[in-house]
Amino acid sequence: MLRTAADLFQRQGYGATGLNQVLAESGAPKGSLYFHFPQGKEQLAAEAVALAGGEMGARMASVVGSAGGAEEAVLGVGELLARGLRESGFRDGCPVATVALEQAGGEGPISDVCQVTYGSWLSGLAEAFRGWGAADEEADELAELVMSSLQGALLLAQVRRDTAVVSSVARRVGSVVARSLESAAHPDKGTGRNA
Repeated sequence: MLRTAADLFQRQGYGATGLNQVLAESGAPKGSLYFHFPQGKEQLAAEAVALAGGEMGARMASVVGSAGGAEEAVLGVGELLARGLRESGFRDGCPVATVALEQAGGEGPISDVCQVTYGSWLSGLAEAFRGWGAADEEADELAELVMSSLQGALLLAQVRRDTAVVSSVARRVGSVVARSLESAAHPDKGTGRNA
């Protein structure tokens, strides 16, 4: 039931996903919904978003962890997102974004889970960038640049039904990140100052 809910919330959002649809598509009996999720739809949505976000975070961490550098990591995450979009027939973008946008500015468990999920993804990227030589603040900013750029590209790709924009944005942003890390490693290079 939780997996079905995660898929539906990703595809349709919170408002358009009803409990009866979750039950029908999961094949779960109605009593099990309220047994496992006594606070109802809000609890189900929060746990479903946490599940989907955690799964995506693990896939991203695997891609980043196996990359030979920051540029390769950004390209890999871009390909991961693009592949998921293509495989779903352009129905499933980011597993958190649809619900996060509906909850923007609000408070409560769903909004909290969305914030924690994005925070976890950003922390993972920033930590990798630190490992490749970025200072703390720079690593955080680079992670935000990557995430916001790829999220925007993913939305455009979904609307256009073409993942080329994800690939091109990942290439550009990956290059920017690599140059930034190179500049951090060699701060006097190209500044005209003598070392």
